[in-house]
Amino acid sequence: MAFTFPKIYPILDSSTIPLAGRAEYLARLGSSLADAGVTLLEYRNKTGSDAELLADAAVLRAALPNAKLILDDRAHLVVEAGFDGVHVDSGDATPTEARRLVGPGRIVGTFGGSSGLIPGILSEPVDYIAIGPVFTTTTKQTSTHPIGIEGVRKLRQAAGPDRVLTAAAGITFDKAPQVLAAGASTVAVSAAIFRATDPAAEFRRWVAELQ
Repeated sequence: MAFTFPKIYPILDSSTIPLAGRAEYLARLGSSLADAGVTLLEYRNKTGSDAELLADAAVLRAALPNAKLILDDRAHLVVEAGFDGVHVDSGDATPTEARRLVGPGRIVGTFGGSSGLIPGILSEPVDYIAIGPVFTTTTKQTSTHPIGIEGVRKLRQAAGPDRVLTAAAGITFDKAPQVLAAGASTVAVSAAIFRATDPAAEFRRWVAELQ
């Protein structure tokens, strides 16, 4: 898969999307993110129906025609949604099953561990491994204790120099450079971007700082 991961990409969680005027909001948001230079975005909807997810996906796809769009969890909907890949965690489809569903040309990512990489994860057919939570998060429920900067460093050592490691959860503007310096390839950011007054402007601020 010939794709260079950016230093930062947004995770749009459905909890930040208003119920009223949902499609219009997503269209405006997506267009503004495209103008801000977003090249990779993950859409996460843990509770909505498949129909709701596909409706949201159609709006996002139209608004971000040149960006890579990743769907969280639901590998069986990726092709129908016209998305470019999927992120699967424990309890979702396995990376092998996800790869079978989305095909060889799309992105597949998975959760790679917190205190240590899951045994065998390095042999899975994935393009990136998500690590964390790095810090305490407010947008994704998890009982896993944050790994901190030192945890990022240890996981980079365990994964080797060439793997794409995506650090996520609770990463703030001030801490992101430290996370990258510790060995993360990229940081995935949700609340810090989408709870800002102007998400596109906030994304630009992060890009200017990190790149």
